[in-house]
Amino acid sequence: MKMNRFLKHKKIIITGASSGIGERLSWHIAKNGGIPIMVARSYEKLRQNQVNIQQAFHIHAPIYISDLCSEEGQAVFKEIIQQETSIDGLLNNAGFGLFESILDADMVDIRNMYELNVFAVMQAVQTVLPHLLHNQAGHIVNIVSQAGKLATPKSSGYASSKHAILGYTNVLRQEVSPLGIHVTAVNLGPVATNFFTKADPNGTYVENVQKYMLDANDVAEKVVATLFHRKREINMPWWMEIGSKLYQIAPTLMETVLKRQFNKK
Repeated sequence: MKMNRFLKHKKIIITGASSGIGERLSWHIAKNGGIPIMVARSYEKLRQNQVNIQQAFHIHAPIYISDLCSEEGQAVFKEIIQQETSIDGLLNNAGFGLFESILDADMVDIRNMYELNVFAVMQAVQTVLPHLLHNQAGHIVNIVSQAGKLATPKSSGYASSKHAILGYTNVLRQEVSPLGIHVTAVNLGPVATNFFTKADPNGTYVENVQKYMLDANDVAEKVVATLFHRKREINMPWWMEIGSKLYQIAPTLMETVLKRQFNKK
C-alpha cells in the first residue's frame, strides 16, 4: 500500500496497543514515519513492541502503562501531553466484549464494558481534544464495530456500548470538523485477535465465522493509510456494511431472512 506522507514525524496515541489491531496500528504508523505513543496495561508486551519498532524503523515509540477503566489510568493522557509536548492524533482502540444472553449477562461485566468501550473513549477525547484544537489540526479515530450498526443476539452489552460510541463519534465529528480536526469511525466485523479469548471462551462464534474474519494487519494498514485525510467511516468487510444499510431500511425482513446468521454466537 502507498505510504502516507502526512504521517512523517506525527505523534499519535494508540490505546490497547499491546496486541492485535493496536499493535499493528503502532507498527504501520512507525513504518510510515510517524511516532506511535503506545498505551496499554501490559508492560512486557508494550516493551517488546517498542523494541520491534526501534529495530525495524529506528524510531523511538514511547510506551505508557495504564488501566483506562480507572480514574488514575485516565490521567495518562495528561501525562502524555506533558511529556511528549505535541500530539497530532488519538486512536481509541482499547475495548472488549462478552457474548452472553441478556438473562445470563452480569451487570458488573456490562458496566466494565461501558467503562472501557464508552467512558474511557469520551474521557480520552475530552483530555486530548483541547490540545488538538489549540494546534487547529489533528485526527481522532475511534475503533467501533459493525455491532454498533447491526446488533445480534448474545451481544446486548457489547452492541449497545458500540451503538453509544458510534453516536458519540458522529456528534464529535460535527462539532470539531469545522475547526480543523478529522474524526473517523472504524466499523469492523470479526477480526482475528485475542478479543475472542474473553468474548467467546468456548470458541463457538470463532468456529462459525472463521472464514469471514478480518486480518488485524489489513485493518491497521487501511486505517493508517487514511490518517490525516478527511474520512467519515471505514467499514470492513464491505458486504457487512451493505447488510447494515439494508437492516436500516427493512429490519424485520433482515432479522427473518438472516436469523441463522445472526445466531452464530
